[in-house]
Amino acid sequence: MVQIEQLAARTPAVSVDELLKGFYPSPRFGEVSFASYRPDPKQPSQAAAVRELQGFADGVGSGNGGGLFRKLFGKKDDSRAGIYLDGGFGVGKTHLLASLWHASPGPKAFGTFVEYTNLVGALSFRKTVDALSGYKLVCIDEFELDDPGDTVLMSRLMRELADAGVKLAATSNTLPGSLGDGRFAAVDFQREIQVLADQFEVIRIDGEDFRHRGLPAAPAPLKNSELNHHMKAEFDGKTVAQDEFSTLIHHLAGVHPSRYRQLIDGIDGVVWRNVETIKEQAVALRFVVLADRLYDKDVPILASGVPFDQLFTEEMMTGGYMKKYFRAVSRLTALAREGQNHEPS
Repeated sequence: MVQIEQLAARTPAVSVDELLKGFYPSPRFGEVSFASYRPDPKQPSQAAAVRELQGFADGVGSGNGGGLFRKLFGKKDDSRAGIYLDGGFGVGKTHLLASLWHASPGPKAFGTFVEYTNLVGALSFRKTVDALSGYKLVCIDEFELDDPGDTVLMSRLMRELADAGVKLAATSNTLPGSLGDGRFAAVDFQREIQVLADQFEVIRIDGEDFRHRGLPAAPAPLKNSELNHHMKAEFDGKTVAQDEFSTLIHHLAGVHPSRYRQLIDGIDGVVWRNVETIKEQAVALRFVVLADRLYDKDVPILASGVPFDQLFTEEMMTGGYMKKYFRAVSRLTALAREGQNHEPS
């Protein structure tokens, strides 16, 4: 028997402590390490990146505290405040960032760029700084350069955390179609954090670029009349969130994205009826966050309506947020393949 719930009926209330406890690598990277990373022998920069990060991990937590006291009385710390992994998609940047997190002492935080901006939105900038200033390491995955306002916000946050003695690590986020094979990401990143530029070391990781492999084909959507049969077959004995797509989209507008992790807590699969193309940018960006959280927890999807490669408009897929949408389509497609075809995501 399937236990059926609705995401549209959930309104999770999350405390500050609960929000902060969510900043750790997803189950996909829950047990990775430097040893489990397999550098490509044809790409020496990959093995070099592992050595650099291992050395960086040794320095995490070895400082003398942060703030004014450290500046006035502490021993000068010549180690780098931050490290930045720059490279194309699919070269293992997140694997290495999560390995750094696992190898470092706590307290520590690991989250995507969007999760940190959502944290600031939920807590306020000053409370976020206060909450994270006592951490030894803050890891930011997929540092995004497609929103100038958020980029400046995160640059300021990182500057204040570095001043407090927090070690920082980030990965780049390069839009598909960008020139320079990702190198412009590092340039833009450093320009936005000029105060920290001399403290950050940019590590280039070369390898096959995910952008060149294209998106996998989306499975054909199920018919509405088929959903219940497939749901009972796929999720027997599990908890499933079954929603009308338009109702779910409307509900997400009333739930802060910082709570989407809790929104899907305890859900083993999702079933969406009548998926339709999202035409509003704000709605699309919220849905990208939900797609990321579902992918983090490896939640299979069954759906009717339009296929996921038609979830966003053509204008969105070629616009300033195109990387977000490409990522969401790729991840939702993988979860749909898992739900319908039993293919691992």
